[in-house]
Amino acid sequence: MATIHVFHETGNQYQVTVEEGRTSSTHVVTVWPSDIERYAPYAEPEALLEASFRFLLEREAKEAILARFELPVIERYFPEYPAVIGHLLE
Repeated sequence: MATIHVFHETGNQYQVTVEEGRTSSTHVVTVWPSDIERYAPYAEPEALLEASFRFLLEREAKEAILARFELPVIERYFPEYPAVIGHLLE
């Protein structure tokens, strides 16, 4: 099982590290206030990102996740993301 670490870098940027076995991947994700309002208005950005990466890891390997992206990009690849993400935060 993967371990997900979320660190606030600056402004709206967060660094997410996924550790799995002896390997890890690092990603920089931009989360705007409008993203939080749309996907999980009651959540902190760090919690939303952790849940979002759990969502992604259920669908693809950590190496397949983009190194740098804005949170809504997930929805482009996985249209079910908005309907599912709230349940992952419960």
